[in-house]
Amino acid sequence: MSFLKAEWRKLVMINYTVNPEILQPYVPKGTSLDFFDGKCYVSVVGFMFLNTKLLGVKVPFHVNFEEVNLRFYVKREHEEETKRGVVFIKEIVPKSAITFVANTIYNEHYETLPMQHHWNITEEKINVEYKWKKQKKWNRIAVEASTKQQEIVLGSEIEFIAEHYWGYSEKNARETTEYEVKHPRWEFYPVHKSEIEVDFKANYGEDFEFLKDEKPTSVFLLEGSEVSVENKITLTDFM
Repeated sequence: MSFLKAEWRKLVMINYTVNPEILQPYVPKGTSLDFFDGKCYVSVVGFMFLNTKLLGVKVPFHVNFEEVNLRFYVKREHEEETKRGVVFIKEIVPKSAITFVANTIYNEHYETLPMQHHWNITEEKINVEYKWKKQKKWNRIAVEASTKQQEIVLGSEIEFIAEHYWGYSEKNARETTEYEVKHPRWEFYPVHKSEIEVDFKANYGEDFEFLKDEKPTSVFLLEGSEVSVENKITLTDFM
């Protein structure tokens, strides 16, 4: 049985190219940074969890909720297979039970904060906004996009950002947690406008404060789909 099943919907992905040296201390043992066209990325990603089930059970008051995370991209070479995955600097949700389970079982870096979302969908456009309150200040990311979904082109930047099917986190200095995320290929909505109001230092620490002055390399809105997060394994043999 999958550890978690849910729908991830209306994913806003705001992407920055960064110096890989900034991320190196966060790379879990057994993985290495992944690059697209020689560029290293971090992304702020906001989306909705819908119809969430934990071990097949809907937990009251924890079925539908927002998440915003800061993540980067790694890969793991294993038995002639390249596993492309993500590492989370921090994941923000409004539910403390989600934070407890993810941090305890999956060695992630969740934080519980007040959150809101607003979707406005018409025939002509989609407006999506995610907000979270940190140190009495609201942060927000928002996009406006067209309503016609498009397929992701193989080998494109959006494929690199969106199509990762593994998650990695550092369990300790000698062990890494690995888990699989299963979902079909996603489609996207072309983004026309975006707004970013994020206190990067308060949310993610001094290492990422510089992002407040950076212009995003790209901004995407993906529809998402049903997903399943499989049970973790612990990696110890890195020879």
